[in-house]
Amino acid sequence: MSVVWHIAAVLLIAAASITTYRLLAGPNTLDRLVAVDTLVAVTMCGLAAWAAYSLDSTVLYGMVALSLISFLGSVSVTRFRVPDTAIDPHDSRGRQR
Repeated sequence: MSVVWHIAAVLLIAAASITTYRLLAGPNTLDRLVAVDTLVAVTMCGLAAWAAYSLDSTVLYGMVALSLISFLGSVSVTRFRVPDTAIDPHDSRGRQR
């Protein structure tokens, strides 16, 4: 069981690292929003793996709270988000669209 826990931990750390890179290097706000949602999902997977490894169900309340807060945050950001502006590559003066 310890080997499975270590493999799961390594995979979750790798997923969190790749997601953090996408969060920091995302070209627009929707990419960053998806990265934040993915990071929350990876965190919840880590909590679930810990609950299975330690046979401790007290972290399940935290997982439920984290999922509800994440859902409300995602809906709020997508509802009130201001669209990204891009520079028109065909405009010689570099004006924004």
